[in-house]
Amino acid sequence: MNSQDPNPCRIIGVLDDGAASLSATALAYIRNADVLIGGTRTLALLAHHARDTAVQHDLTGALAQVPGWIAQAREADQSCVVLATGDPLCHGIAPWLAQQLCIEALEILPNLSTLQLACARIGLAWQEAKIVSVHSKDAGEWQRGSLPGHGLYALAQAVRAHDRLLLLTSPANTPARIARLLLAEGLGEAFQLAVAENLLQPDERVYAQLTPAEAAAMDFAPLNVVLLWRSQPRPNPVLLGRPDSSYQQRQPDKGLITKQEVRAVSLARLQLRADSVVWDIGAGSGSVGLEAAQLCRQGHVCAIEKNAADVAIAQANHSAAGISNYSLFHGKAPEQLEHWPDPDAVFIGGSGGELPQLIRIVLQRLRPGGRLVMNFVTLENLATATATLSELQADWDVLQLQAARSKPILHMHRMAAENPVWLVCARQHNKEHP
Repeated sequence: MNSQDPNPCRIIGVLDDGAASLSATALAYIRNADVLIGGTRTLALLAHHARDTAVQHDLTGALAQVPGWIAQAREADQSCVVLATGDPLCHGIAPWLAQQLCIEALEILPNLSTLQLACARIGLAWQEAKIVSVHSKDAGEWQRGSLPGHGLYALAQAVRAHDRLLLLTSPANTPARIARLLLAEGLGEAFQLAVAENLLQPDERVYAQLTPAEAAAMDFAPLNVVLLWRSQPRPNPVLLGRPDSSYQQRQPDKGLITKQEVRAVSLARLQLRADSVVWDIGAGSGSVGLEAAQLCRQGHVCAIEKNAADVAIAQANHSAAGISNYSLFHGKAPEQLEHWPDPDAVFIGGSGGELPQLIRIVLQRLRPGGRLVMNFVTLENLATATATLSELQADWDVLQLQAARSKPILHMHRMAAENPVWLVCARQHNKEHP
């Protein structure tokens, strides 16, 4: 706190036992406040401790007005207090107010977070836990493969990356819905959870050890927090170049899969980053898109495949991969593409006869610095791709790959050649990063 500010607005964390949760200093600030700002419940908890002459502003549904109320009070040299919940810096109002005003205008008096209290109730160490808020707009039940706009998307990614999670829930995103997300992601045996209801209230209740299957069918009090911890070790998968045999494929001997060597080079040419948005057009067995999702843990992969049998295979490979940042669609591109987020990288493994149109769409949608990589095994598709790219004045190059693998012959080994593959790599010359 900048001691030079003579009249800061004080943001005070309050728990559900009201004045009992406050220090003498915090309570004195509330009693002497000329302007008191808080949510309906918090104002009610401390109604008997406020001045009769204090102006009270209910911020419920009026969050945007809070900075103006604070500024007005400070200009009038009035003492102003904002009542927050728990620790105002843990998914609370304080960081937002600091952006709207300035940190020098604020003094923060934090309290215990309800997450800390819940951990204390069951003896769960929380210093390495990931805190996730699902207090977002209701987007409905989690469906495997949902796009990043879903309100539970961040949670679906977090349960893949962390062993302990502390969750701030909402009226829509309840503990039961969270448990159903775990079940949908195939993590029903991997996690246990605790639910703490009505903390510091007479009807406080803590469910200390539930399975996702149990919690999915239960009803809980509206005021609650959820703790998750792994009961099974977190997988440590190979990120790049998994063996072809580890993927389900068409059988017999018709594996519609980008081979390991070509897959590795294609992913390298895509220039992926941790947060890249990737399109996989003509997904086949899903190998390229799934490995891209492994590499882009903070990003997302959207894949499309027109053949229903291959979609089923790709879905099975998705389930085995243990990732939640991958969406697979059944259709023929360019269907669906208009609904996808703009990509940083696009892989085309199959075009369904729409190659020129797909190239045009991709080059229009690529973000600055984005890359397009296409795999071809026919001269005709190679010629179509390079002609289209030249017409569009894109920057492009072609790489030919032909791998040979050793195979036994009697007591010796010979080299068996795979089919040659052309990798066409392109980008818009006017869309480079500065």
